[in-house]
Amino acid sequence: MAIRKESWPAGTPVWVDISISNPEASRAFYADVLGWEFTESSEEFAGYFMALVDGEPVAGLAPPMEGMDAPPGFWTTYLGTDNAEAVGEAVTGAGGNVAVPAMQLEALGSMAVFTDPTGAAFGVWQSGQHTGFNVYDSPGSVSWCEAMVGDFEAGKEFYSAVFGFTYDDMSSDDMKYAMFSVPGGERPAGGIGLVEGDQSPYWSVTFNVPDTDAAIERAKARGSQVLMEPYTMEFGRVAIITGPDNEPFGVIEPPAK
Repeated sequence: MAIRKESWPAGTPVWVDISISNPEASRAFYADVLGWEFTESSEEFAGYFMALVDGEPVAGLAPPMEGMDAPPGFWTTYLGTDNAEAVGEAVTGAGGNVAVPAMQLEALGSMAVFTDPTGAAFGVWQSGQHTGFNVYDSPGSVSWCEAMVGDFEAGKEFYSAVFGFTYDDMSSDDMKYAMFSVPGGERPAGGIGLVEGDQSPYWSVTFNVPDTDAAIERAKARGSQVLMEPYTMEFGRVAIITGPDNEPFGVIEPPAK
């Protein structure tokens, strides 16, 4: 299992979380499909609790925020930063919007939530005691995050201006897509693509699993839908399925080493 305790380079996806309607149902689903264990929910942080892999945090879950009738139905990706307030200024300066201004979560760190100019929502996390993912490249951990934007060039320009993203464009005649890297990062940190059809722009998350087909079967037995059937590519065998609140997420079985 790969472990990292220190902060990640700014701009790197460092955390994901989701608002859920039924904590017990989501705990049971993700424990079965991804092998997660969980911390106890915290009243201090509105019922928020963490998913764990071998005791290390990999994701967060919580009931809907006060005044929210239903969960938003998407995982939120948080990008690392050294200054959440400064990111807010950069976001608005580059044409994005502030959804949740920067707030301090005691000693854990600071967070904020924004939308890019095409409408995709994302967060930032300024590390304190909590640095984000502690586990990577391991079953149950986040494998990949990507922004699916409404305007490919505008999206790339925005994230480059705010976070210093540089791109390895992999686009073809049928697809607009690039991998992004961040200053000081050792490898591509995520991806950016053009959203298809009438789908609203969003950030997506894909989790590492030891067996994609087996994970799908476990998910289907708990009511999951398969939004994209599994297929094998150079980076592994991948599929997109839904969770208990119809939230989409990917699962990927890395290629054998």
